[in-house]
Amino acid sequence: MAQFNAQTLMRIRFARNIGSEKGRLMTVEQKYLDKADVLIEALPYIRRFHDKVIVVKYGGAAMVDDGVMRRVMGDIVLLKLVGFKPIVVHGGGKEINRWLERIGIEPHFENGLRVTDEPTMEMAEMVLYKVNKELVSMAESFGVKAIGVSGKDGALMRVNKAYPDGEDLGYVGNIDSVRPEMLEGFLEDDYIPIVCPIGLGEEFHSYNINADVAACAIAKAMHAEKLAFLSDIEGVYRDPKDPSTLISELHASEARQLIEDGTVGGGMVPKLQGCIDAVENGVTRVHILDGRIRHCLLLEIFTNKGVGSSVIGDNAPKFHS
Repeated sequence: MAQFNAQTLMRIRFARNIGSEKGRLMTVEQKYLDKADVLIEALPYIRRFHDKVIVVKYGGAAMVDDGVMRRVMGDIVLLKLVGFKPIVVHGGGKEINRWLERIGIEPHFENGLRVTDEPTMEMAEMVLYKVNKELVSMAESFGVKAIGVSGKDGALMRVNKAYPDGEDLGYVGNIDSVRPEMLEGFLEDDYIPIVCPIGLGEEFHSYNINADVAACAIAKAMHAEKLAFLSDIEGVYRDPKDPSTLISELHASEARQLIEDGTVGGGMVPKLQGCIDAVENGVTRVHILDGRIRHCLLLEIFTNKGVGSSVIGDNAPKFHS
């Protein structure tokens, strides 16, 4: 009887082990099936956007952490490898502030624009070049070719002195022109262009350009399919205090109405105005994303729902309607 019980117990344990192993295999199998489902969901978007230009403006708090920067650059490289033609326009305001404070210069802003005297311009140019080459190195570490340029190189971006609201902010520039043939040449040679927002004035002096403005100008000049703003802003809300009111898609007229009725304010106003200007000048779709969210760029472009807000022309169909 004891022997029978022992054999029965062994069979029970064996059956349990088999069941446990099957359960583990099913869990592993489901994990890979889930990944396959994501790829299948991405397929129509990969096909739709193959060989299209996407301009990515990268800045804000999403640039503070090296780990986040590397992850973002990895996502941009993936876009390239699946057929996109990415162009990166980067900021670096927080890093500029940090270095200015190191040398005893207090950063000063007027209406969201940096007041840029001669010493500030020198420091901004130095820091932005440093950031530019860090991003180039990160892209190259993923096995692709990247090239860093400023708006001064080849007169990529010619500017005039800006006087916002009639104020003299120093070496702050408005963009007069962009040379798209330069960027087209880099793309044809299989590079990811990474652009530093420093422009060249008529007297051949360096001018600081707002990175959002630079990205919009480049996207328009390149007739980009997409322009994506990656910063520390999650998107556009009908009620900023209620995360459930994030708006996935807006027509340009809807975005303009949100500005006019005061639904959005602060730093979102110039960003939305830039989005409207871009879609009204040939850019198909503009995205506003929180770059701190893991793989936000991929989720926004390659999934049905997305994770941020996008602005489209008034006659364009909404994907998520």
